[in-house]
Amino acid sequence: MSEIQTSVETRTGAGRGLSATPAPRILVVEDEAALSLLLAYNLEAEGFVVDRVERGDEAEIRLSEVIPDLIILDWMLPGVSGLEICRRLRAREVTRTLPVIMLTARGEESERVRGLSIGADDYVVKPFSVPELMARVRALLRRARPDRVAGVLSAGDLELDRQNWRVHRGSRDVHLGPTEFRLLEHLMEKPGRVFSRAQLLDSVWGLSAEIDERTVDVHVGRLRKALSNTGERDPIRTVRGAGYSFDETFSKA
Repeated sequence: MSEIQTSVETRTGAGRGLSATPAPRILVVEDEAALSLLLAYNLEAEGFVVDRVERGDEAEIRLSEVIPDLIILDWMLPGVSGLEICRRLRAREVTRTLPVIMLTARGEESERVRGLSIGADDYVVKPFSVPELMARVRALLRRARPDRVAGVLSAGDLELDRQNWRVHRGSRDVHLGPTEFRLLEHLMEKPGRVFSRAQLLDSVWGLSAEIDERTVDVHVGRLRKALSNTGERDPIRTVRGAGYSFDETFSKA
């Protein structure tokens, strides 16, 4: 059994909770290679299995072979537009309820209404915050496939409830700001893995964030203060010269 227990085990591979349930599969359909790679990097860091294609017609072929758990779909694509792909997905019984997040540079209200009316479940305007998009992915999967995404992470007497944005340690509530919550969530997902300050900035704040790496130290300090009262063991481990990790032995304490 994994060091980190989840209400629904979904991770596979070394260092993650083992389960017969595979990780959710995400199809990214985006013709901007740099953005597609960025999305895949962050989704895989969250534990998802990612497929990438850059053309609408390629997406049609991939969808005929494997139905993902969620699709991130660019509006403007070569071959077949994202809007047309979404329309076709909703016309087919097998993909009628497939969660779709539409990416677009079109921010006008009329365009958002158009995209949602075609059947997109969510609509994200470029440029966007990567952490926000990750949160939207998890939220959609929780609603569409609650059996595939863990709603609660726990280790020892520490419990993080993703759905209700609450953290408990033993019998007490731990009050965290949004950044500290995301930071703890990211660390708890991969116990024992050491993240550099730069990696934490990428995953928690987003690659576009213009924030000094020392900001990570400040927020880790706040997180530690909130999590550990006098005499309580600190679950966050500092690795000198490398970064931070969630102590993989914490659940054995």
